[in-house]
Amino acid sequence: MTQHPIQSADATSVIDGREAWLRLAVSIVLGTIGAVGMWAVVVVLPAVQAEFGVDRADASLPYTATMIGFAAGNVLVGRAVDRMGYWMPALLSSLALAAGMILASFAGSILQFTLAQGVLVGFGTAAIFGPLVADISHWFNRRRGVAVAAAACGNYLAGALWPVVMPPLIAAEGWRFTYLVIGIFCLVTMIPLVLMMRQPAPREAFTGSHSSTARRVQPIALSPAMLQGLLIVAGFGCCMAMAMPQVHIVAYCMDLGYGVARGAEMLSIMLAGGVVSRLVSGFVADRIGGIKTLLIGSALQCLSLFFYIPFDGLASLYIVSLVFGLSQGGIVPCYAIIVREYMPATEAGQRVGLVIMATIIGMAVGGWSSGWIYDLTGSYAAAFLNGIAWNVVNLAVMVLVLWRVGRPRPATA
Repeated sequence: MTQHPIQSADATSVIDGREAWLRLAVSIVLGTIGAVGMWAVVVVLPAVQAEFGVDRADASLPYTATMIGFAAGNVLVGRAVDRMGYWMPALLSSLALAAGMILASFAGSILQFTLAQGVLVGFGTAAIFGPLVADISHWFNRRRGVAVAAAACGNYLAGALWPVVMPPLIAAEGWRFTYLVIGIFCLVTMIPLVLMMRQPAPREAFTGSHSSTARRVQPIALSPAMLQGLLIVAGFGCCMAMAMPQVHIVAYCMDLGYGVARGAEMLSIMLAGGVVSRLVSGFVADRIGGIKTLLIGSALQCLSLFFYIPFDGLASLYIVSLVFGLSQGGIVPCYAIIVREYMPATEAGQRVGLVIMATIIGMAVGGWSSGWIYDLTGSYAAAFLNGIAWNVVNLAVMVLVLWRVGRPRPATA
């Protein structure tokens, strides 16, 4: 099991204690509500396209803007959390999310809708992912892996919940009323939840008041900057691979003649498997560490991508999609665990945010490049091979990081 030095009795009294588990429960609920910003724009896309009379490319711009805001917010909000604690940046982000949903409901053009999604909704949503898992990592020692993984599940739980809740309301009252209701709901629920998290994180338990934070992390023969860079490359590579099935499974099923509904069901299976994968990976990480757990998940993801190429029957695709979800769900939370194992606790928010930003960019570029490759070749086989190649990059980088674990950092670092 990964060990973390503890010094302060006052700080350590809450580590793994009742306050920590209560905070984790609040974090999961907060993440499930707050991640609506990422999924709502996908659900209303057809209605928005029809109302504004734009083509599919222009109608997709709000989602792209949301992801850009989400990526930038993970870094900027994460840095603010390092300096101010979690609750104040999270409060401002929650207000931004609610304001963005409400303003988007009154948008008079696709440009106004896109700006509301990118500047307010995307940025506001960021506080419930990278910064949230970085914050919860300070509250756990023995069960840190489980806690980080569980906090990260809010995003997937939102993906399973909101696309089911929204369509009936859209059909009855329209997408604008739905967005308005969601904005008000976020306002009245997220603010009280954030205020429940005002207690500062017990970082001194891991840093000590009279010691260098560099002594509070596990030894590795890489400087923080080098390790950060390698994790960014690894995060980009794994999500380039991850994007192929997640973004294109519906279109792939359409090409095979199975229809949109079947593809949507397979996507839901992936997300459900991802929740299980995250929780299991958290338990595993508490025993063997984040790097080895990430390597296991990445290897399984690579193998499942291979299975998509020869097995294209309907029943086979359901099974492969489940295997893919069970493989990939725990990968991204492992980056936060690795940051906490090998980097100073006082920099966790910013450093986790940087890696999460790389994974988001990987998802965005991976989704686009898979479509581009399909346009060139007329088949998704080459796109799956492209994903596998990037998965190999992820594996190679993490093997290098594992090789440097346990060795003292060079003095010049």
